Amino acid sequence: MTVAVVGSVNMDVVARVPRIPGPGETLMATGVSRGGGGKGANQAVAAARAGGAPSVFIGAVGADADGDALRAALAADGIDISGLVTASAPTGVALISVSDDGENAIVVVAGANATVDRLADDQRALVAAADVVLAQLEIPVAGVLAAAAARAERAPFVLNAAPSSALAERGAGARLLAEVDVLVVNEHELRDILRGAGDDTEHELDAAVDALAAEVPALVVTLGAAGAVIAVGPERRQVPAFPASPVDTVGAGDTFCGVLAARLSGAGRRPQIDAIADAARVGAAAAAIAVARPGAQDAVPTAREVDALLGIIA
Repeated sequence: MTVAVVGSVNMDVVARVPRIPGPGETLMATGVSRGGGGKGANQAVAAARAGGAPSVFIGAVGADADGDALRAALAADGIDISGLVTASAPTGVALISVSDDGENAIVVVAGANATVDRLADDQRALVAAADVVLAQLEIPVAGVLAAAAARAERAPFVLNAAPSSALAERGAGARLLAEVDVLVVNEHELRDILRGAGDDTEHELDAAVDALAAEVPALVVTLGAAGAVIAVGPERRQVPAFPASPVDTVGAGDTFCGVLAARLSGAGRRPQIDAIADAARVGAAAAAIAVARPGAQDAVPTAREVDALLGIIA
């Protein structure tokens, strides 16, 4: 059961700081590291390593050392990178500050990711062969829509609406929502999308979930330490989070999304709430392990580690 991930790939440059600096403030970092990142690549790694699913990654890097390193890292995880093209733009970069309490602030330079506004014939074939298709919004909307259009009839299209700005735009947001089978957002993204649709009401969480759930077949709202809420039609399901001691929250949501998609492969075009809840529970376990480790892709656990945590909790 193959997962096709269409999205971004970046070189993460991470500075460890005592706290996130304020506007105009300079802080001395306690260390710096470089590693694979980008929501798309993070989710592909999570699907393959923690979700245990054969994964295909479709995106773009530059003809530079960062691009070479990112290609090699994805291939080392067993991910099919035949759909990863080399663009004339440089490889994307994310500049990340991570504080001692695990919080982060991120600035992304899109670079080659901005060129993923269409799919070539071979890339469309990779998407069409997959059992589930996963995308995010760090590439142009046109590229995301191309991925949705290329999927097989049996394959659900899972969209992680992060960052949510594109989905919050009227017109573009409506076109994207019309293609979605499972939408994954956090609480901030949930409210941002509703405001973009012209709903300026300050909803309580349950009412906000109801409002967005009316627009898509299935909705997953991640709530950090409060777990996740799943909505399919009138049905609601709460999935609790697993205990964790956060070291670095960068990529935790990506870990959740990648595992969720992997566990939905084979669930059919419109997964039922039980299947989504089961997949979300595994995703929550993987994310709990990931936040206790530094890095994005480096922090993703193995499927065996996730199964061990699930076995302990069960």
